[in-house]
Amino acid sequence: MRIIPRVLCLLCCVSIAVTAKAQQLKKNESYHLKIKRASSPVKVDGVIDEQAWQDADVATNFHMVLPMDTSAARLRTDVRMTYDQQHIYLLVESYTPDAGPYMVESLRRDFAFLKNDNFLLFMDPFDDQTNGFSFGANAAGAQWDGLMYDGGKVDLSWDNKWTSIVKNYKDRWVFEAAIPFKTIRYKKGITHWGINFSRNDLKTTEKSAWAPVPRQFATASLAYTGSLDWDTVPPAAGPNISLIPYLLGGVVKDYNKGTPGKFRRDVGLDAKVAVTSSLNLDLTVNPDFSQVDVDKQVTNLDRFELFFPEKRQFFLENGDQFSNFGYSTIRPFFSRRIGLGGVPIHFGARLSGKLNKDWRLGIMNMQTGKQEETGLPAQNFTVAALQRRVFSRSNLGFIFINKESLNYDPAKEVDKPVYSRYNRNMGLEYNLASSNNFWTGKAMLLKSYSPGKSGHDFAHAANLQYTSKVWNISWQHEYVGRNYNAEVGYVPRQGYIKLMPQVTRLFFPQSGPVLSHGPQVTGTWFLNEDFHRTDNETMLNYGIVFRKRNTLNIWSSNTFIQLLNPFDPTNTGKDSLHTGTRHSWNTVGADYVSKPQSLFTYAFSARYGGYYEGGTRLMTNAELGYRFQPYVSIALSANYNDIRLPQPWGKNSFWLVGPRVDVTMTNTLFFTGFMQYNEQQKNMNVNTRFQWRYRPASDLFIVYTDNYLPEPFYVKNRALVLKLVYWFNI
Repeated sequence: MRIIPRVLCLLCCVSIAVTAKAQQLKKNESYHLKIKRASSPVKVDGVIDEQAWQDADVATNFHMVLPMDTSAARLRTDVRMTYDQQHIYLLVESYTPDAGPYMVESLRRDFAFLKNDNFLLFMDPFDDQTNGFSFGANAAGAQWDGLMYDGGKVDLSWDNKWTSIVKNYKDRWVFEAAIPFKTIRYKKGITHWGINFSRNDLKTTEKSAWAPVPRQFATASLAYTGSLDWDTVPPAAGPNISLIPYLLGGVVKDYNKGTPGKFRRDVGLDAKVAVTSSLNLDLTVNPDFSQVDVDKQVTNLDRFELFFPEKRQFFLENGDQFSNFGYSTIRPFFSRRIGLGGVPIHFGARLSGKLNKDWRLGIMNMQTGKQEETGLPAQNFTVAALQRRVFSRSNLGFIFINKESLNYDPAKEVDKPVYSRYNRNMGLEYNLASSNNFWTGKAMLLKSYSPGKSGHDFAHAANLQYTSKVWNISWQHEYVGRNYNAEVGYVPRQGYIKLMPQVTRLFFPQSGPVLSHGPQVTGTWFLNEDFHRTDNETMLNYGIVFRKRNTLNIWSSNTFIQLLNPFDPTNTGKDSLHTGTRHSWNTVGADYVSKPQSLFTYAFSARYGGYYEGGTRLMTNAELGYRFQPYVSIALSANYNDIRLPQPWGKNSFWLVGPRVDVTMTNTLFFTGFMQYNEQQKNMNVNTRFQWRYRPASDLFIVYTDNYLPEPFYVKNRALVLKLVYWFNI
């Protein structure tokens, strides 16, 4: 095992050398927009009749990003910004050459960027090119807001107080917004913020940005922001305390247990306290997350635990510092381990944000209660993370995680599951991001502490990626010891070494319907701790992107698996293949996604090939959508698997069907209804949610949920919840 730490150290040295070599001024250092205090009051109405807007500087002459990034944008976009003591104001005029309806999905909040005519603001108040905020709207007025992290990713689960309006004219649509200083986090005294603006227009298939961004990167990339220059120090947010109480009533009935309906009467409170303008304290007492979307079900044919993302609001702001530590399958902290499955959360606190331009802090403590029926004791969860910026956009991070069972002795448990007294993790990581974003990577080391487990209790991994206009080349390796234990994390597999190289080459025709095309080769090898192969997959993919933004991928793969544990290849409980058995097969597949400009959109994918024990597997998937813009969006997803194996499994077929309807009567009044029929799990789930945003960030929810057993038709459980949330500032 000595070779892997050496490779890790070598990769760290290469990463640091690459970063140091790439040090230079910010790529778009010459792009400046001056923001001046408003010379008159501003009314957010989409009408440009205030003197403040006449006096404001204009950001215009946008650059095309898609289809190509070598010319000026064809569509004119003008952006103005101003401010007063309480708000930042944004005014955007998006000109269009053709009259007619704009293309949007609906008035649903946090829309899909590439499926709507829209405008987005990307704001980096520390100008550190790593973290920030995004605000925007589509051409019908649906709002978009999110937290930015990792230099260009946006977490749309974040939701906060701000107001906006969109007004349509014959030759343009106008987006006007007021963002309170109390909504964002920024360091007092900084007069230059990173800023960029992005516009997407489906009729012309043009995506553009004010400060130019290479087409291989998202316009959200903070490495390519320009500068927002304040005429003086931005106003302090002032006392910034928000109280967010909720009242909840409902009824839940479990038909499986045959118990009478249980009435719910709950009250709880969240609070946000700005310790400084860039450091926030979040508090919660008896939180409830009943309005959160139900997870999208999948047909599970995997040998390991599946991952479902966090959606609960309390865990989201600055949550990347905790949840993004590590890799997609080596996460030492995964907040969904806290409080799901009926475990009550009594209270919690989290201090997070920026200490200054170079240091970032996150500390969280959560307390859960007992669960009598399973014998789960009351538990305390503590997470601490510290991040230090190095070079232009890279950082060093540290994390500590502690899960403690309170007043609990496993030796005294009888006839109940046994839980650990404690589990702890500590880790270090280095995140590489060059100034032009061409080089990115990560090197990480983790160690766990658990009773009775020592030796082979650490994990490390590293990756390095080069992204240019025509090449994407990456290398990643991982090691997870057989005793590494992250009980508050997501690490579905232990005792392995993983190697994964990947190479992509793109070609750009000068004309014709194809915008880009090219091959991608990916190899994935798993070895045990003695360096013996247990799994490998080699995949060749050829991708085509058309100028209308429809895409086609054709691929083939070769797979080998040596089972490490007994496994049922249908996950239905019929029987299991034995540990140590070897299986190999070939698969071919194709995926197609239609152009987003049409009212009717669709996507199809299919795969066919071998499977375990000499069997075969056919999988088809379809996603259909139609919109009556901007008020109704209808979608249907259908997945079918046909698996043929020797006895005792024989022929197995699974349908997974999920129709969904979104009705957005206004941009503050929403109804969502969907059904999921999972034949593999013998479950039908119905979920409807009515939401009225009666004032910014304050909502009334009515949620109805049903779970059925399809054959015979039988109700498992049913719930109706009414929840009122009110956000007010002190």
